[in-house]
Amino acid sequence: MKSKGVADVSSSPIKLIGKTGASSSLNIGVRGKASVSSSAKGKAIVSDNVGDVVTFKGVTFGPHEGEVQFRLIHFWEVWNAQTKVLIDLEMLLIDEEETVIQSFIPHGRIETYLRHMKAGATYRLNKFYGSKSKTIYRVAEPSVTISFSGNSVISVLEDSSIRFPEDWFRIHGYKEFEAACDLRGDLYEIAASRRVELHVQTHEDLVLKLYLWDKVAFEFCEKFKASGGTARVILVTTLNPKRFVGVLSLSSMTPSRVFLDSDVQETRLYLSWLNSKLDVANRVNAKVVTKPETATLGKLFSYMKQAPAKVAWFECIKTIDDVVHGSGWYYIGCGVCHTKATKGPTTLLCKKCGKSEIVGVAQYLSKLSVYDHNDQAVFVVLGDAGEELTGKKAAELVESYYQANDSVGEDHIVPVPQAMIDTIGQTRKFIVKVLNHNLTAKSQTLTVTKVLPLEAPEPEGNLGENVDEEPDNEREDHADESVKRGDDGIESEGAKRAKSG
Repeated sequence: MKSKGVADVSSSPIKLIGKTGASSSLNIGVRGKASVSSSAKGKAIVSDNVGDVVTFKGVTFGPHEGEVQFRLIHFWEVWNAQTKVLIDLEMLLIDEEETVIQSFIPHGRIETYLRHMKAGATYRLNKFYGSKSKTIYRVAEPSVTISFSGNSVISVLEDSSIRFPEDWFRIHGYKEFEAACDLRGDLYEIAASRRVELHVQTHEDLVLKLYLWDKVAFEFCEKFKASGGTARVILVTTLNPKRFVGVLSLSSMTPSRVFLDSDVQETRLYLSWLNSKLDVANRVNAKVVTKPETATLGKLFSYMKQAPAKVAWFECIKTIDDVVHGSGWYYIGCGVCHTKATKGPTTLLCKKCGKSEIVGVAQYLSKLSVYDHNDQAVFVVLGDAGEELTGKKAAELVESYYQANDSVGEDHIVPVPQAMIDTIGQTRKFIVKVLNHNLTAKSQTLTVTKVLPLEAPEPEGNLGENVDEEPDNEREDHADESVKRGDDGIESEGAKRAKSG
């Protein structure tokens, strides 16, 4: 995103707010006193006090008694993915000098300000604090961010003579994304219930994978449907370059926004250029360009020993030599988030969801001995990957066993099912994830996130989500924990009969 002019653009021109009745004189904050209703005391005041006006370039670290004037581009909630607690409200603001700055409202003050704020409206903010911008949450160039403090007051800007600039975007190319790959983290969202995966062709003719998540995915679907499925150009802001299965891909973040064909000037210009270059879209083979590199076990082991190595996914073709016996081949997970359930006095608990009574569902946690030309390794097959390998759900196999063996107790170790044993000798394509404990040389056991037949096309489904920052990482966290637990020889509770609370 460009430091000058990034803004929330709608199909209609943005109007200055400030002459629309009583609200135009309303100041929102917590300083001073005023004659207001009892329900609004301490939150809405009328004040003529105006401090010195500071531009965004003049904002420094520490408290400011002056005033900034801006247009609110966009705002979004930031949640802690682990505790599911709202952290703060993040915003992008632009001033009349075309400088974009990031701002945030701490959790305890969100209710005071949020209901009076609207994307595209213009405001003045008196008294604020200049804080250091956190690198992993940073979506604007300045290293300082504007924090709403306890005595901050925000009001609608009435001066219609102040004209804020048009909305501009910085368009990045492949080389810029590659240089920034895996350097910054994501802003968490609580649920990753919706994902859209696209192949997009850049101006340089290169094809990349674009992953849209949650609200951004929903926004894209709504706009694409409204276009009748004919939209050809997409512009997405605040993208996070990541490597999926060793391939450079682009992933949306919480503050990302999506624009199609005629939404903004940039998409209109690109669409016009594309219409004059009809041969462009036909000269790139997306399947070839985005096909991930196939890695041998030797290459994987070598990668894990490299000092700069990071968590990453690889595609490899391996033959199954054996199925590891003598330990549980599944675990009992939460039926909602799939995290390993904890056994309570009378029910199953889920620490991740924070529920004291859950339905336990059997999930795959099976170890396979695999080999290629010269090397051998142990693959741990988790969750859906186990079903892709055997064609059967773990819960189905567990239930069938207990139905056929009515006399066994709950603590009985369920033997490895025949469906898993029948995979011995098969050569399959595995998507494996190199986890943190692989990089620290604690284990060479590799986690499988997807299993494909040899002739299958490039998968369009879940390849494991984002590296470390992706909100739907509960299963991966469990995978890391489970693999290490298995390597330590500790018996998994998944070898016991599933219970529901």
